[in-house]
Amino acid sequence: MGQTVIELKQKHIQKLIDEIIELKQAHIEQLIEIGHSLTVEKNLDILMEQIMLGAKNLSGADGGTLYLVTDDEKRLKFTVVQTDSLNIKMGGNLGEITWPELPLYKEDGTHNREMVAALCALDGELINIPDVYEAEGFNFDGTKKFDEGTGYRTKSMLVVPMKNHDGDVIGVLQLLNKKDETGRTISFTFEDERLINSMSSQAAVSIENTRLIKGLEALLDAFIKVIATAIDEKSPYTGGHIGRVAKISMMIVDEINKDNTVFKDKFYNDDQKKELRIAAWMHDIGKITTPEYVVDKSTKLETIYDRINTIKAKFEILKRDKEIEFLKKKLDVKSEEELKALELIFQKEIEQLNSEMQFVETANIGGEFMADDKIERIKNIAKKSLKIADETLDLLTDNEVYNLCIRKGTLTNEEREKINNHALMSIKMLEKLPFPKKLRNVPQMAGGHHEKVGGGGYPFGLKGDEISFEARILAVADVFEALTAHDRPYKSANSLNQAIKILSFMVKDEELDRDLVKFFIDKKLHMKYAKDNLTEDQIDEIAVDSSAF
Repeated sequence: MGQTVIELKQKHIQKLIDEIIELKQAHIEQLIEIGHSLTVEKNLDILMEQIMLGAKNLSGADGGTLYLVTDDEKRLKFTVVQTDSLNIKMGGNLGEITWPELPLYKEDGTHNREMVAALCALDGELINIPDVYEAEGFNFDGTKKFDEGTGYRTKSMLVVPMKNHDGDVIGVLQLLNKKDETGRTISFTFEDERLINSMSSQAAVSIENTRLIKGLEALLDAFIKVIATAIDEKSPYTGGHIGRVAKISMMIVDEINKDNTVFKDKFYNDDQKKELRIAAWMHDIGKITTPEYVVDKSTKLETIYDRINTIKAKFEILKRDKEIEFLKKKLDVKSEEELKALELIFQKEIEQLNSEMQFVETANIGGEFMADDKIERIKNIAKKSLKIADETLDLLTDNEVYNLCIRKGTLTNEEREKINNHALMSIKMLEKLPFPKKLRNVPQMAGGHHEKVGGGGYPFGLKGDEISFEARILAVADVFEALTAHDRPYKSANSLNQAIKILSFMVKDEELDRDLVKFFIDKKLHMKYAKDNLTEDQIDEIAVDSSAF
């Protein structure tokens, strides 16, 4: 027998139930998929597009607009605009929209309740309009003008507030013209309201998290640069050094990413580049602990002032004493011959003192290597007697002798140790910072820029592959910047050729990485840097052949 009417109705009802369950299951799966994509996406522009695309797919809308509340909370800013039937796609990853922002407040300070998106943001309530042309209480002049210009017919509209975890409205999602299976425009349903409300909450949290991450990264970046600026400002001789080292390091990395030869197997993604950039900005953070008089010690006798002036004063006292002694003896002279002999002795003594003073001044500069005979002369000069306030003293103190006898440069062994210690202090200080996983190598990168590939560097005396490749990049950048810097008052800047020659010597002495220095020169990165950072007279012809390294 044929099926009864009741059985047919039951089958029809069951079919409808199955279709509803299937639809809800599809919606749930879509929500899960959208939620996952919103969670993993870190690019804010792409995230905006995903939010709009997800909302349109869930609701079957033809188009929509995503607004974000401005920082001053007084306006709504267009971020994404899409209309499928008109093939309109603006904002998000496609560039900034130049349309004017929607005011949340009128000129008299009252709420702008005429614009539906503004009202949604102000009240934090969902608005569902079946037909905007028949809606009362809203100003849709802009919408109607858009329709006139495009031939479009805006009808149904669903406007949903996007609230963060604190319940604050951070944006508005506005959907247009829901389509049924035949393409006819219909009203948004209660189910659409529930789905889009749920999705907008996820979207708001994702936006807020992305903004928070970006904000924290910007804060970290700004903090790092403030610290670096403070380190540079600590010494008038190293201003801008850190920023320039970071610049050179990034030039090297960018070139490595394009290389298909010696470094073809190396590539730095954005996170890895960020890690190295932070290490470059932080490579001298340990100098915060280094005394200024050591960092700035441009002469051997310099502490908080250059003690050469004190020694000059003591020499003047000696000369004054010699003159007094000469004048006293002159009173007892009986003949012209005796006077001439006395004057000759006095002149020779003054000439000797002037010569010794000039020698001490030259030794104080530290420009020449102090051989044994020069050190012996300093010690002999130091033994000259000087009488001050009835106390007989050596002309030079033990500390003055110790500093003047520095064989090379201006630093004592103890002071050089303090300078060298900044690398270890950089590591210790940076290791105390809770860097995220993707930045965990910053301390060893920053602290390893004074290690030498052949060993003997500091702070740990590492060699070869024990030194990270990134630390070796920083080493090349640090040395090249120091060699070519023209803002150091205590030394003349090297020309490009001189700097490259010194780099070649450091390669032969196994201080710097051979492949990196050769790569730096072969890719003409020294010339690229020179154009923006060196004086015209520093840029000379390079006579060093990198193939001979």
